[in-house]
Amino acid sequence: MTRASFRVEGGNDDRPALVLAGDWTSRTLGRLPQELKAQLRGRTLHAVDISELGRFDTAGALAIVQAHEDRLPKLGWQGRPEVERMVQVVEELERHAVEPPRKADVLTRFFARVGRGVYDFGAEAWEAFAFLGELLMAVLRTLANPAKIRWAAWFSQADHAGLDAIPIVLVTTFFIGAVVAFIGADLLTDFGAGVFAVQLIGVAVFREFAVVITAVLLAGRSASSFAAEIGSMKMNQEVDAMRVMGVEPFQALVVPRLAALVLMLPLLTFLAMVSGLVGGIVVTWSQLNLGPSFFLQRLVLDGYMPQHMLAGMVKAPVFAIVVATIGCRQGMAVGGDVESLGKRVTAAVVQAIFAIIALDAVFALLFMRIGL
Repeated sequence: MTRASFRVEGGNDDRPALVLAGDWTSRTLGRLPQELKAQLRGRTLHAVDISELGRFDTAGALAIVQAHEDRLPKLGWQGRPEVERMVQVVEELERHAVEPPRKADVLTRFFARVGRGVYDFGAEAWEAFAFLGELLMAVLRTLANPAKIRWAAWFSQADHAGLDAIPIVLVTTFFIGAVVAFIGADLLTDFGAGVFAVQLIGVAVFREFAVVITAVLLAGRSASSFAAEIGSMKMNQEVDAMRVMGVEPFQALVVPRLAALVLMLPLLTFLAMVSGLVGGIVVTWSQLNLGPSFFLQRLVLDGYMPQHMLAGMVKAPVFAIVVATIGCRQGMAVGGDVESLGKRVTAAVVQAIFAIIALDAVFALLFMRIGL
């Protein structure tokens, strides 16, 4: 392999001759194209001497074409027709190459991104309303004809989405109740009102933490699972196959998952309330010397605790509907590639958690209005 080199003969003449030597390939050129372009700037080649030229490829042809500002004139290639053809092909491609699009300024790109975001939001909202309409019709058809209910699918989804989630819900809410008890005991003891930590734990667990934490856990666990399961079936065209066989996908895939969460989330919320109270009892017993019997007596004697418990239980079915609907909706929107599946699973979790927090704020305002 010989290093490429050149020399320009003709001095300051505007029509010089170019002498090529060595191998003009992509591995041997180095910075030679820039040097050649500087030598030929403003000049037109008269001839090319390739008697000393070794191997030659498209990189060498491109270096000659780019170094010459105008089109190359007819040059003698001294019995090397392959070199001549290669230079001609590269020159045609280079001269007719499309200029790269000019990059827009920062302000234009910003508003373009905002516009795409608004459009995507509108398209997502439109598809969500269409999905809700189809889901509502499927639920009505199921209620009108209970004989077609797929009980096996309902119980299977209730097992996976509900019963399998009991351990993580119990452990999480136990520590949440313990944390609330630690904070309450520390703050209220400074004011000589440590005994009211019991009411603080009851209100926080019954009204907010039990149902919200349970719903968020199911959003990360069940919503992502629903989106992944239905999305993988969509990718494998199993959903289309179900329609061909006369099976309604909403009846077979969406309604069982929705029913499972609506049935299981209130149960999980109740268990979370019990677990949160146990966490609070452990802390108050160890920090304030308030035994379990005293703790439970304070909760029973407080006439407002049933209302707080009712406020938490009312939210559970609504959160269940939101989590199941978002998970199934994202699964049905999966395209034909793995990237789409990943985006939809992520969107299912994020949207479900956001919807839970937003709905919890709406419930807080509503309960404040009605005095619950």
